Amino acid sequence: MDGKTRSDIRQGIKVRIVLKEDQRSGKLTDGIVESILTKSSSHPHGIKVRLTDGNIGRVKEIIVS
Repeated sequence: MDGKTRSDIRQGIKVRIVLKEDQRSGKLTDGIVESILTKSSSHPHGIKVRLTDGNIGRVKEIIVS
């Protein structure tokens, strides 16, 4: 899953996000969703979330375990 639809993302799931400072390089950061910050049902660049470690970024991948 690509993380562009809000209904696919829930608190506590493992995701890969791109941080604002990593948008040019495309470097992804793994983490667990603490809260969903995007209010709309979808976003073309990915739903914005806050991870449990405090990082904020847009979801690029949902890790299914």
